[in-house]
Amino acid sequence: MAAALSVPAVPAAAAAPAAAPAVGAAGTRAYLVIAAPADTAAARTAVTANGGTVFASYDPIGVVVAHSAAAGFAAAVRTVPGIQQVGATRTSDVPADADNPALPANPAQAATTLTETARWDMTRIKADQAWAVTTGSPTVKVGILDTGVDDQHQDLAPNFDAADSVSCAYGRADTRTGAWRDVDTHGTHVAGTVAAARNGKGVVGVAPGVKIASVRIAEPGSTLFFAENTVCGFMWAGDHGFKVTNNSYYTDPWAFNCPNDVDQAAIIEGVRRAQAYAEGKGSLQVAAAGNANYDLANKTTDSASPNDSTATTRTISNACMDIPTELPGVVTVAAMGNGSVRASYSNFGRNVIDVAAPGGDGADGVYSTLPGGKYGTKSGTSMASPHVTGVAALIASANPAFTPADIRARLATDATDTACPADSRCTGTTADNAFFGEGQVDALKAVGGSTPPTGRYFENPTDVAIADNSTVESPITVTGVSGNAPATLKVGVAVKHTYRGDLVLSLVAPDGTVILLEDFPDSDSTDDVTKTYTVNASAEAANGTWKLRVRDIAAQDTGRIDSWNLTF
Repeated sequence: MAAALSVPAVPAAAAAPAAAPAVGAAGTRAYLVIAAPADTAAARTAVTANGGTVFASYDPIGVVVAHSAAAGFAAAVRTVPGIQQVGATRTSDVPADADNPALPANPAQAATTLTETARWDMTRIKADQAWAVTTGSPTVKVGILDTGVDDQHQDLAPNFDAADSVSCAYGRADTRTGAWRDVDTHGTHVAGTVAAARNGKGVVGVAPGVKIASVRIAEPGSTLFFAENTVCGFMWAGDHGFKVTNNSYYTDPWAFNCPNDVDQAAIIEGVRRAQAYAEGKGSLQVAAAGNANYDLANKTTDSASPNDSTATTRTISNACMDIPTELPGVVTVAAMGNGSVRASYSNFGRNVIDVAAPGGDGADGVYSTLPGGKYGTKSGTSMASPHVTGVAALIASANPAFTPADIRARLATDATDTACPADSRCTGTTADNAFFGEGQVDALKAVGGSTPPTGRYFENPTDVAIADNSTVESPITVTGVSGNAPATLKVGVAVKHTYRGDLVLSLVAPDGTVILLEDFPDSDSTDDVTKTYTVNASAEAANGTWKLRVRDIAAQDTGRIDSWNLTF
């Protein structure tokens, strides 16, 4: 996998190898044909008139994906009035199965006996403390633009959104069931870091209460991420209401796309327009900075491109772009090891890196989900980016009206300043430098927690069904806390229930005293309750069995207590 931004993994639990690439139709290449937004009719006509076929058309941004085996196709279409740019997106042939690709395998699932434990990466960014404020809202959708996601995985299935998942491999949306599944292991690992469920099994993601959707943009066999696939992915994200997307890859086959090359200039413009479209629809893109230990602010050479044929060494400048990570509006993420240290492989760059997050290095990798119900460790900026994506999802959950710009600003403002080491390549200040940007993301500060909870934390993750017109309770037994409960007892609630206007939530103290948390208005048609309440329980003894009581006062809509917690 040349472009997915992870370094070799600890071989803990690998999926079956991907199938071999299909044999391409000889000489057929893919192109982006770019016209004025909302005016692609002439472009589509020009494609067919010059020996090409229209594979996909993204009219709102004026981008057509074309296939052609004609040697002079691009040059001919560039002469057509109204055509602004034409560029080949690959130096290899389009696979023969692009029109009718096989569905990825649906791996058999292995049950796990692993239980959720504290992990260094979550502790570093205070995600474990942020969960006392919010675990994320199921109304927030996060797109995993990657190699695909194993939606059947026990830690991902509870949060997986199949309706908004798709394959964009080859540059056109494939909505068949399962088209979104993983053709590698990379995307499933990334998805677990963002939003593995808080269900007592395996691992917990940064934002375990949000929804994730898979947008597979990697092609099978090669697992490369070509520009038309990325365009399709961003357009899908914008049209399907994704609040955040994670992009742990660079757009193949060029590590850097240079505007003085006609093909690469079209790639830059096509992907830029798609990203701007998604952001205009309310979607923030987060992207990995790359694993080449390269200064993105001082580009000189590229020896890795093109990676779909024969790479050569070429001279480049800062005008050349790593996309999508260097596109305007994208949050660029560098990787850190276990500590306030830069990961040895991470790309860097003054005024390029926005923030940093744990990506793993050496023996300290990032542990997450793998296809088939498995778990394993990987390291890379691919692993750093989903930590930031998860924090962005928590911010969006706590602040539903926030725009992408608002979330981007909050990530930077609340990051922990991280000073440069004794390394001359790290220029800038402690507050903003080439290695860490604005600093390491801080999930707790980002969701409004100014200080870590100082009291004891207790949780019950066991599901309790809520039937129509019923009252149910979920207990937590508190021990080892002296005296009475505090006047600021935190009660974290995660209830899955359609039409929460049916619900009344209360906290029952050990002596039977009932403290109302919330009686939702009967007209509140919103789904689910993911909130933290602060109650004055200072008259109640701390130790004993506390209960979350949920009353359903109407017919038709049902649900469950998913989990709840107390922080003293």
